[in-house]
Amino acid sequence: MIHHISIAANNPRHVAEVLAKLLGGKIAPFPSHPGSYVAVALDEQGTLIEVYPLGTELIPGDGEQQVQFRKNNNYSQFNAVHAAVSVSVSEKEIEEIAASEGWRVLHCNRGQFEVIEFWIENHLMIELLSPEIVSQYINFVQKKNLEKFFTTSVA
Repeated sequence: MIHHISIAANNPRHVAEVLAKLLGGKIAPFPSHPGSYVAVALDEQGTLIEVYPLGTELIPGDGEQQVQFRKNNNYSQFNAVHAAVSVSVSEKEIEEIAASEGWRVLHCNRGQFEVIEFWIENHLMIELLSPEIVSQYINFVQKKNLEKFFTTSVA
């Protein structure tokens, strides 16, 4: 189970506020890195999303030194990082939030299940699973279904 993920944004506080709306939670400053915020779902799984300033890189420390933060001024706004996140708000509410932000949102069929592509600041996608569609994803990722899928789709 993934309990948290970190992402980068042009406006970390604002993005954390929008994510908190989707998660039905709250935001707080993230003390590990100045200028960062965290959106906390306040659920039983401890779900949270850390939001760092765009260009922040996590790099390994030396020896016993923990992870280090570094600013990269030559970053791309696009990357392969994304997550599928179940939310308690409806698809209509997701669309309204995206519209109020001017962010792209698109209902997509991934073949085995549907997702709502939610493009944070129009550069970072998260796949939202609203109450209307989450059961499709949960059904697909059951062990027996995944085993069958990967057995039949392996070349």
